[in-house]
Amino acid sequence: MTRAALALALRPAGTGRPLAAPGARPLPVAALASMLPLLASLLLGGCERAKQDMYDQPKYKPYAASPQFDDGLAGRTAPAGAVPQARGAFAGSSSGRLGREAVLRDQQAAQAQAIPYPIDMALLRRGQERYTIYCTPCHSRAGDGDGYIVRRGFPAPPSYHIARLRDASDRHLFEVISNGYGIMYPYGDRVEPADRWAIVAYIRALQLSQHAEAAALPAAVRARLPAGGRP
Repeated sequence: MTRAALALALRPAGTGRPLAAPGARPLPVAALASMLPLLASLLLGGCERAKQDMYDQPKYKPYAASPQFDDGLAGRTAPAGAVPQARGAFAGSSSGRLGREAVLRDQQAAQAQAIPYPIDMALLRRGQERYTIYCTPCHSRAGDGDGYIVRRGFPAPPSYHIARLRDASDRHLFEVISNGYGIMYPYGDRVEPADRWAIVAYIRALQLSQHAEAAALPAAVRARLPAGGRP
């Protein structure tokens, strides 16, 4: 760009004079070019501020009250048939980009017909933890249906050690945890699919603890058994 063209471009609207003071020399094109990165950074900073304003916009907090709805609550139940697209700690701050893998893992786990993970101590410890939180009050720590609230009058669930439940499929136990059974409340909305499978694995461990064949035990354990073959 020539100096004449640059001076013409910098004229105020409706005048024939450039923006330079009388007698001042116009800025060289190279100097203007060096200022472009600074201008670009200022523009980008404004964009980032606008984006942050979207995150910080006025909104209802979880469980807040609202006069806009008949029940007085700001939180709305998802429409029937709604499918989650993202979940997790960073889903809300990333427009859902960082929560899609978790939803995919949930879907894969929910479709499995048997325990889809290696049965190791990590899985059993996780299952024991979740079982203690959600299942022990009714089913007891031993899985015999003699939990604390049962002792206080709540109907007793069947023992996990009866033949019918020892022979039940992994999928059946998973679906009962997910959807409930009889008077049992469904836990599909509060226990993730992976944790439901961990509970199933722990239930299998409880069943095995009471019905293991002596021949399947390690020799060191068999040596501690009485003559009848049971501890």
